[in-house]
Amino acid sequence: MSPDADRPAPRRPTRAETKARTRRLLLDAAARTCARKGFAGASVEEIAEAAGFSIGAVYSNFGSKDRLFVALLKERASEQVSRATKIVADAQAGDDPVPALGRLLANAADKDPDFAPLQAEFWLYAVRNPPLMETLAEELRGPRAALEDLMVKALEHNGARGAAPADAVATIAMALFQGLLRQRRIDPASVPDDLLGQAMQWLFAGIAAGDTAGAPEPGSTDDTSAAADPAAADRPEENR
Repeated sequence: MSPDADRPAPRRPTRAETKARTRRLLLDAAARTCARKGFAGASVEEIAEAAGFSIGAVYSNFGSKDRLFVALLKERASEQVSRATKIVADAQAGDDPVPALGRLLANAADKDPDFAPLQAEFWLYAVRNPPLMETLAEELRGPRAALEDLMVKALEHNGARGAAPADAVATIAMALFQGLLRQRRIDPASVPDDLLGQAMQWLFAGIAAGDTAGAPEPGSTDDTSAAADPAAADRPEENR
């Protein structure tokens, strides 16, 4: 008897697993091909061939090259937020995770230098195609919501919980990250490794300071009625 006779037959992948693998290969191929030729220069045929499929695989899984690239942008954004979340989760009690978030920027800029230009190219393309811009905005709401949860923790760490809407802080943080990422690509020396972390610290310090400045001093009163009616200050107490 063959020694392999009692060995169970290999399990065939499910349809869902096969689909997930196909999507993964297409996304990886799109990243490589677009990095080499640009978004406009990379054709559906080239992307499909690089992944080992026919062009039908692109259309059946994503619908178009545009939507394939939107899925790629969403995946990259989700990966960056996941890394940032892990940095915050791994920080010891009392440690400030913001400097490590700055190093995340440097890592993203230096290990994948082609992606920032691709994002810029696709943004210009999408601006001229409003339906595609709406699709892009919708797909990126998920990563931004995850970033919002992270900003709640960061605000709390910096003593500013509730001082500013977490969704607005998440939008600002995302804009800082993307802007500094592009600037580092243009002029690396102008964006040192710790600049994003420093910028985020300035942001949180400003939020915390603004919250403190807006709060009344202990023991003080806010006589808004007198401010609304200046004549009230001159009237006898019993007539006010």
